[in-house]
Amino acid sequence: MFEAKARDDWATYFEELAQCRLFFEIRKDRADAAPGKAPYAVFGYDPRVAGGRIWALYTEGMLPAPEPHRVFDWNFLEWFAKVWTPTDPPVIVINPGSPCEAFLPSAPPHSASWAQYGDRAPARDRSMRLRTLRIGAPRQGAVAHGLACGALLCVNNGSFWNGMAWHGTGYPDERKRLAEWWGITTREEWQGCLRDLIACEQRSPVWDFALGVRRAIARDFGGYVDAGYWRQAVANVIRANSEGSVTVTESGVTKTDPRPEPEVQARIEGVQRLIGRITRYEARMRADGVLDENQYVSSVDAWDLGRASKMARWGLGARYGTLQEAESAVLQAGRAAAQSYKSWQAFSAGYILGRCLHFDDEEFGDWYQDVVEAHRILMSEPGSPWLDIPFR
Repeated sequence: MFEAKARDDWATYFEELAQCRLFFEIRKDRADAAPGKAPYAVFGYDPRVAGGRIWALYTEGMLPAPEPHRVFDWNFLEWFAKVWTPTDPPVIVINPGSPCEAFLPSAPPHSASWAQYGDRAPARDRSMRLRTLRIGAPRQGAVAHGLACGALLCVNNGSFWNGMAWHGTGYPDERKRLAEWWGITTREEWQGCLRDLIACEQRSPVWDFALGVRRAIARDFGGYVDAGYWRQAVANVIRANSEGSVTVTESGVTKTDPRPEPEVQARIEGVQRLIGRITRYEARMRADGVLDENQYVSSVDAWDLGRASKMARWGLGARYGTLQEAESAVLQAGRAAAQSYKSWQAFSAGYILGRCLHFDDEEFGDWYQDVVEAHRILMSEPGSPWLDIPFR
């Protein structure tokens, strides 16, 4: 847009603008009081405009840093011409004060000259792609590393992987996302969920048990762990833990009774079925180049830590937390990831397995294929944080 404006190529400028999500300030109290309804826009002032009243619109990379009581929604270019009323400002300003600023008459018939670009715009491609903020966002260092832990989700959703000052899909949609997908509607719930994710406590403990047994075998004996041996080891551990025990402490003697045999057998069979799922996913990941030959997933910590990196930003977008709190959580997620894994490839494999165990049910559908495609992009595309930022 800047280059098009510099050469007075307004047709290209508006064609590019028609592809962008255009953000505008809204009243937070109205958005909170009536979720799902169109919130009231907040209009601005510019002394360069007759009468001073303007409707300020921002492209994604030009949004102001998040503030507690200042929030935004978005729409595409043509929408602003369709909803304009005579009581609205007579001028729309795109990215006020920036080098790619533009002043648009907002009233008909003049608005038709720019609205036409939105009406005839090709389908807006929000599909999977690597997007990087080049200015005003970290691209190296600890914060960038923590942000890159959420890059699989960012690529999958077409959002900036290094967007720390997060507005996401706008305040109403960020709140809706957390409520519908996570049951989060308060600051306290967001804080609790974020803590659990950073502590890797938001997934099934059975996954950790099964993978932990395999890690112990590999640590003791080295090399590849045979699936049959792994299944038998799991059965042995479960039986040993089910035999009952007597514990003597300062406060007395604690006795636990042996578990019933049907219960023990059911648990053994359940974990052995899980092992089957894990080994089949790993075989597919080897075939798809996610894992090298004879490699396996050491843990699914990445499933929680990758989501923690994004949960920090989602909470900021929903104004459940501050920019400083979100950045601190991103740093914690990055440090925890570096303790659990040795490389971006290993981190990615752990994330993919966790996501598939949670959602995919061995269908190898979109839940698997989309994240594998995001993995390929991050492991190969120039400018990827996984190629530019050391994992440790």
